Amino acid sequence: MRLSVNIDHVATLRNARGGDFPCPVAAARTAMEAGADGITMHLREDRRHIRDRDLERVAAEVETRLNLEMAATGEMVGIATRLRPPACCLVPEKRQELTTEGGLDVLGAGPGLAEAVRRLAGAGIEVSIFIEPDPRQIEAAARLGAQAIELHTGAYADAPEAARGPLLARLQAGAAAAAAAGLLCHAGHGLTYETVGAIARMPQVSEVSIGHFLIGQSVFEGLPAVVRRFKALIAAER
Repeated sequence: MRLSVNIDHVATLRNARGGDFPCPVAAARTAMEAGADGITMHLREDRRHIRDRDLERVAAEVETRLNLEMAATGEMVGIATRLRPPACCLVPEKRQELTTEGGLDVLGAGPGLAEAVRRLAGAGIEVSIFIEPDPRQIEAAARLGAQAIELHTGAYADAPEAARGPLLARLQAGAAAAAAAGLLCHAGHGLTYETVGAIARMPQVSEVSIGHFLIGQSVFEGLPAVVRRFKALIAAER
């Protein structure tokens, strides 16, 4: 299982004061040196954290499996097909939300989503869609031609421990459905030291993307130490 470190909130901290510090590109390098398997960046339409130049620099300067999270818009598809990161994850996006609030509704999406998948895949990019663990959504993602899905783990990760069982079972069923549909299966959103282990035990899940907790915990432990601890927790369950 790969650990992809989402560095968005390094940019959030930088942008809170302006200037160039802390540098997301430096964070990407540090995470990779500590053992991360990839870097995730979400270039939002309002550029609230990651900026175009951050993305361009990581793509050009950091040896990593870069996963670009993005809305399925013409602007974002144009940026992705120009930079050609190894992977893109299509996510829902609302300007008023603090963070991504749920999976993309593949069944209800218009032709723009199919066109985005077609263009990205045509550029040699592995296309993933961030969705809920709903078999109908998973099957729809496969029909569109996506190579992978990323299961939204937010509800499971945010729930009290006593209430996680049914939510975890739903994620397990979603991972099995993805494998049955011929899709690679990734997972992410809200994962912590406490909640990543159960996801790591799912044999179908090949990658987790972790950002907010990982970057926040780095204030106390340091980024290399947090990356190494997540890698150890994942390895212990695999």
